[in-house]
Parts: sequence; C-alpha cells; structure tokens
Amino acid sequence: MSAAPPPMPHGHAPTPLPEGVAPLTHDEPRRIGPFRVVGRIGSGGMGVVYAALDDADRRVAVKCAHRVYAGDGEFRARFAREVALVRRVRAACVPAFLDADTRADTPWLATEYVPGPTLDAHVRAHGPLPGAVLPAFALGVAEALTAIHGAG
Repeated sequence: MSAAPPPMPHGHAPTPLPEGVAPLTHDEPRRIGPFRVVGRIGSGGMGVVYAALDDADRRVAVKCAHRVYAGDGEFRARFAREVALVRRVRAACVPAFLDADTRADTPWLATEYVPGPTLDAHVRAHGPLPGAVLPAFALGVAEALTAIHGAG
C-alpha cells in the first residue's frame, strides 16, 4: 500500500514522484522556504534531501538539516560555509545552486534536481559501467571535482 501524495494548494494537481523518490510521511515538511516538497530523495547523518517544486513547478532538490542540529552553532557555521562554497561552484557536471537559508529554524540549501538513480543503484541493477560509459563518467566526476576544488 502506498502513501497518498501530499495535499496540493488550490489549483495544483499532485505531481507524480520521480523514480527513487519516496512519498512524504505525515511528519515531514510540505514547504521549505519557497519550495513545495513532494517527496524524499534520501537521508544521511546530517540531514534529509527532499524533491520539491518551485513556483513554476520546476523540480529542485532541497537539503534540509536534521532538527537536532538546528540549535548547534558550530553545525550552523559549517552549513553556512557549505552554502557559501556551493554558491561559487559552476560546472556542467555539478547541480546549479538555487537558494538557501542558513538562518531558518531548520537550515536548508536548494539545488537543481538531477533525475536518475545513484551510481550504487545503477551498478546493482546493471553491473559495472561498460565500455565508453566509464571514461565519460570519470571525466564528469573529474570536471565536478576540479570545479569544487577551484571554488575552495
């Protein structure tokens, strides 16, 4: 049994969730900053990444810190440094920075949404990257790392 999609504001039809995006639970946010949250992409030790839509219904990814860290000044300072870094990174192989609020009750950072499975999920489903796909992937990773390193 799947969860019902989150309620949409008047005039908005429910948006189908992209592959790999989980439905929201009852206690997850429906809005983060200016974005309408539609599902959960994943979570880790420091936060959760949500699939969301902007006012023009373009897909975005919103990284939101876990609430337990919101009151930690050291964590907020690290998160603010991450946002400052992400703002400066520009490369074709890096999702574009869109917006952030490091002073929100729960700090968040929004970037361009990049559809598709994780590398781990792809390799589990299809095996190692074949032929020319592997060097192309490696070049993309190298471009991204070069841009990130260049931004400091």
